[in-house]
Amino acid sequence: MAIPIYFVALLVLPFAAALASTVPFKGCQQKVKESVHGPPRGWYKHAPAPKHHLLELKIALSQPKFPELEQHLWEISDPSHARYGAYLSKQETQALMAPHPETLDVVSEWLALHGLAEEELVRSSALDWVTIRVPVGLAEEMLDTTYHVYKHAETGESIIRTTSYSLPEILHDHVDLIQPTTMFARFKAFRSTLHWTDQAQPAAPCPPGTMITGPAGNPVDASCNSTITLSCLRQIYNAENYQTTAANGNKLGLTGYLNESVNNEDLQQFYQAQNPSAYCSNYTLVSIHGGVNNQSHPGPEANLDSQFGFGLVWPTPGTFYTTGGEPPYIPDLVYPDDQNEPYTYWLDYLLSQDDIPQTISTSYGDDEQTVPYNYAIRVCAGMASLGARGVSLLFSSGDDGVGDGNPDPASQQCKSNDGRNVTTFLPIFPASCPYVTAVGGTVNIPETAVNFSGGGFSNYFPRPAYQDAAVSTYLETLAHGTFGGLYDPTGRAYPDVAAQGLHFSVIYKGKKNLISGTSCSSPTFAAFVSMLNDARINAGKTSLGFLNPFLYSTGYVALNDITKGSNPGCGTLGFNATLGWDPVTGYGTPNFEKLKDLVLAMP
Repeated sequence: MAIPIYFVALLVLPFAAALASTVPFKGCQQKVKESVHGPPRGWYKHAPAPKHHLLELKIALSQPKFPELEQHLWEISDPSHARYGAYLSKQETQALMAPHPETLDVVSEWLALHGLAEEELVRSSALDWVTIRVPVGLAEEMLDTTYHVYKHAETGESIIRTTSYSLPEILHDHVDLIQPTTMFARFKAFRSTLHWTDQAQPAAPCPPGTMITGPAGNPVDASCNSTITLSCLRQIYNAENYQTTAANGNKLGLTGYLNESVNNEDLQQFYQAQNPSAYCSNYTLVSIHGGVNNQSHPGPEANLDSQFGFGLVWPTPGTFYTTGGEPPYIPDLVYPDDQNEPYTYWLDYLLSQDDIPQTISTSYGDDEQTVPYNYAIRVCAGMASLGARGVSLLFSSGDDGVGDGNPDPASQQCKSNDGRNVTTFLPIFPASCPYVTAVGGTVNIPETAVNFSGGGFSNYFPRPAYQDAAVSTYLETLAHGTFGGLYDPTGRAYPDVAAQGLHFSVIYKGKKNLISGTSCSSPTFAAFVSMLNDARINAGKTSLGFLNPFLYSTGYVALNDITKGSNPGCGTLGFNATLGWDPVTGYGTPNFEKLKDLVLAMP
């Protein structure tokens, strides 16, 4: 009988660790742990990093039991499995995320050799991350590297990074990654105001009171073809009559990064206009790693997410997580912005909590190739851990079609960052993580794919089994050789689902504004998932948890299939929407009543 891979890992690691602990560090050969060919397009080396500048380094320790956690996730997320809905506790997931004790010992020994005592280390709740604050000079000594200040030509941002770092060979089996080192991702919000007006026009406005037929066969106000409101979304997605519950334990979470703040006056003005019953209601604010909610600097992304996310599910309680992206330091003209990667702080916090919202939406990401492979793998594993605890994670699929979305071939930026500089489609992370639900965009009624809807195939993550049949069917519809060499057909395909993404009417700085992007789509779909969780909890059932095994096995029958449109980019027409799943709109948009009947019939 074959021995499972994860069991082999458990056998090998203790032996390797025990061997490593007998070898002194001093004089041990340094070996490159991670390197990138160069900074992504747009970044350039500006100056040597100041030696005294403090870096906040996060060290990811190996997780030998992750394959076991992943197996739990597949079983408890599959409606046909006997364990469906038997989510793990915080303690159970932490035990499966924890490093081997030998890993803790050998890494602590290495840190101590560089003068870092235990009281100077910050450990995550599962002990799988260690955070230290060290001067650049010491970091360079520890990692056998040289840091530089890199600037972004378009935005003027400055960060301290390197393109390669090394560790003693005996640490390589114990440490997955150390950041910030080779991470250049900006994790921007997927938002555009009227940027897409010339490319994805809504239908012409109709006279007041005119009705059209929605995807569920129900009447929808024709004004929804030009401006999206809360009422429009409930009409389009067949949820006009559903009322959520305030006190059954169901919650919706929304995330904010890069100093995006929810303006409370704007939110109340929005409620007055679009959901008067919610007027004067509030949300829970959680600040992580110095995250701010500055009322004098509202964020269009945060306003959009909160107004439509919380507005759709009220009175279900809402939580807004604001995560800071930079360690504290005294401003100085020579200091860079030094933005750190946001997801590790957010994940650390959530995984340490006993009570987590059942549904969480995030509208941030970046080109997958700007994210170091090991970082993407590790963050994605954190997403799996949340899924194992019964959390539905939804991410926007991006606003650049298959790449940069630029229709002018002369301005295309779709180039590989591996030294070859060849034209390639650019998948988006974290949407490409197989443990999250990626949400694409649609427009108009009848719905078509909005042409900026991000979608494609990961270069990092292989196609998960739950989507194999659906994706294989789609690929068979493509003419032989279509986009050959521009994408990896064996990669995790996304998006999984879609929702409206154009011309959402928000209040920003006290005025009505129209915002577009898959930033609109993710909180919208998440709100309907939260409503489904509300219905299941009221029926004495568990929340839906990780959605994809359900969506790809049976849930798709309760979605509105989108069969028209495409997502151009990289000098191509992009992928096309078609019958069934496609890499523009996934399986389609929600029909709430059909979904509710389906999920209430499940165990």
